Amino acid sequence: MKTLGIIGGIAPASTVDYYRLIIGGYRERTGDNSYPPILINSINLGRLKELFAGNRLAELADWLTLEIERLARAGADFALLASNTPHAIFDELSRRSPIPLLSIVEAAADAAQKQGHKTLGLLGTRYTMQGRAYPDVFARRGMKILAPNPDDQVYVHDAYMEQLVFEDFRAETREGFVRVIERLKRDGADAVLLAGTEIPLLLREAPDVGIPLLDTAKIHADRAVVEILG
Repeated sequence: MKTLGIIGGIAPASTVDYYRLIIGGYRERTGDNSYPPILINSINLGRLKELFAGNRLAELADWLTLEIERLARAGADFALLASNTPHAIFDELSRRSPIPLLSIVEAAADAAQKQGHKTLGLLGTRYTMQGRAYPDVFARRGMKILAPNPDDQVYVHDAYMEQLVFEDFRAETREGFVRVIERLKRDGADAVLLAGTEIPLLLREAPDVGIPLLDTAKIHADRAVVEILG
């Protein structure tokens, strides 16, 4: 059995959700009352937001590499970033990491391909929606990524950064996200990636939107359980 290391705190609510999902998935697979070996390194969300906002990606890579190394020294056999946003520099982090890193984007692409999707809407932070991580990985599997229109991107990003990361889940924001999803469906999406790990927490009480919603955090957590059991 392998020990999982988690870079968490970006944001805390989704880190807690990851922990619960991994434990639940592990116990479901093992069928006993044991728990998986997990190490969590909770980092400073404020610093990450500052580095992204300033486009200081080299500095961000240096910092996250140090935090991954800390998990490795503590005994982690592999690690994941419990957030979509830092996957903008995943390739660089993976190259520099002393232990294997489990990509949320690759895991989501595998799940979407197995479900037969071809065009997927993408919700997340601005850095995720405008970045190349999802389009490039999904294109290699013959799938297309559809980002929201510019106004919807501003709305989603601002709500994410000003509300969701602080566990402020408002009914009116939920309704706003549903409208964005409906527009993505109208524009040709056959599924929507919830590629911000707080978005599933917001939408858990949302009505059926008539299109599959892929919870990237749960997909990532399920893949981590498989790796733990090795």
